[in-house]
Amino acid sequence: MQLSEIEFGDAKPIEGYGPDFYRLGGQTYPAPVLIYGGEVHGWGGYDEAAPLLALAGRVDVLLVGTGPQIAHLPKGLRAELDAAGIGAEVMDSPAACRTYNVLLSEQRRVAVALLAAVGA
Repeated sequence: MQLSEIEFGDAKPIEGYGPDFYRLGGQTYPAPVLIYGGEVHGWGGYDEAAPLLALAGRVDVLLVGTGPQIAHLPKGLRAELDAAGIGAEVMDSPAACRTYNVLLSEQRRVAVALLAAVGA
């Protein structure tokens, strides 16, 4: 079997997470976060739709990590994302981290919005 190193270009893969943080590029960021295009931004969670809606036309998929367990998005947020043409895939935060890294390695236009990965 031949192994090859994964190239992420300018983007930063998620290196790890803890109870209330995510680590990218050797730096730690408090949860919740929005990661897109090699940048990490604080995110206000489900009550802050504007940064997610700003991704319209810029991403092929928005992954939403709902915390330690999968949960439905609030109906209002789901409706806003659908109206903006943003395909949102909902999963628990650890799965969203893994999926983000895989899609990023494929040079896909992907963003991820993450609530805390581990319950308090």
